[in-house]
Amino acid sequence: MNADPVILAVQASWAVTAVGVGLWMWGWLKAPTPIAKLRFYDTGVVLIFSAILVRVVTQDRDMSWFDWGMVVFGPIFIGAALWRLGRTSNLDKT
Repeated sequence: MNADPVILAVQASWAVTAVGVGLWMWGWLKAPTPIAKLRFYDTGVVLIFSAILVRVVTQDRDMSWFDWGMVVFGPIFIGAALWRLGRTSNLDKT
C-alpha cells in the first residue's frame, strides 16, 4: 500500500483548513477578550491561507485567476497575521 505524497498533502491541507475555520469560529463565538479574539482569527487565517497555498501548488491543472490571486495575496495575509500574532503575544520584551 503506497501512499502518494501529493494526496496526503491535499488531505492534510483540508484537515488544516477545518482546524483554521474552527479557530476562527471559536474566536468569533467564545473568545473572552478582544485580544484573544484577534489571536484566534489570525491563527485561523494563517492556517487557512497556508492550506490553500498547498492545494494550489499540488494541483495538476493550469492556474486560474483565483490561484494567482492566492499566490500573490496569500503570503501577504499570512505575514500580516504572523506580525500581529507577534505583536499581541504575552511574552515579556524586557
